[in-house]
Amino acid sequence: MGAMRVVIAEDSVLLREGLVRLLDDAGIETVATVGDGPGLPPVVAEHRPDLAIVDVRMPPSFTDEGLRAALAARERVPGTPILVLSQYVEERYATDLIGGGAEGVGYLLKERVSEVGEFIDAVRRIAAGGTVIDPEVIGQLLGRRRTGDPLEALTPREREVLALMAEGRSNGAIAAHLVVTEGAVEKHISNIFAKLGLQPAQGGHRRVMAVLTYLGHRDR
Repeated sequence: MGAMRVVIAEDSVLLREGLVRLLDDAGIETVATVGDGPGLPPVVAEHRPDLAIVDVRMPPSFTDEGLRAALAARERVPGTPILVLSQYVEERYATDLIGGGAEGVGYLLKERVSEVGEFIDAVRRIAAGGTVIDPEVIGQLLGRRRTGDPLEALTPREREVLALMAEGRSNGAIAAHLVVTEGAVEKHISNIFAKLGLQPAQGGHRRVMAVLTYLGHRDR
C-alpha cells in the first residue's frame, strides 16, 4: 500500500508549505496545493486524494470560500475525505460541513496543527472515514442551553461521552480520558443511541448520526 496522498488548499504560503513539510515527515504525500477556493475541485478531480485539507477563508471572497470549495469537491468526487482548518471557532461551518456528508470529515482550529502528533492522528482518522471536530467547537456547543431536543434526555456523563465521540475518539480513548472502563463507555453509548432513537438496524452509522444530532440541536 502506497503513502497517503493529500491535496491542500491554503492561501498562506507559509502555512501551506509548513503543512507539506509536516505531512511529509509523517510519510504522507502532498500531490497538489492551491491558494484559492476555486482551485480545489479541479485538483481533487484530477488526483483523487485520500484527503483534502482546506482553509475556510480563502480568496477571492475571504468568507466561506474554502468550505464551499470543499463541498463542491465532494460533489465532483463523492466520498472525498475533507479536513477544514479555521482560524476561529465558527460553529456554522462545522455543521454545514458535516451536514453535507458525515463520514470522512473534520473541522479543526489552525492552532491544532502545532500539536503535531494529534494533528497527524486526526488526518489519518478522517482519511479512514472518521469524523473529527475541534474540542473548542464541542465546548461551545456544550455550553449552550438546549430546549425541546433529544439531547435533553441525556445525563451529564452521556453528554460528555457524546462530546468525546464528536471529537472522533474511539471507545478506548474515551475510557482512558474519563478514567472508566471501556465496558462503562459502551453502556453509555448504548444509552445514548436509545435516547436519541437510533436503532441497531442503522449499524455503524449510529455513531455518526449521534454526532449529527449533537451538532444539529442548538439554540437558534
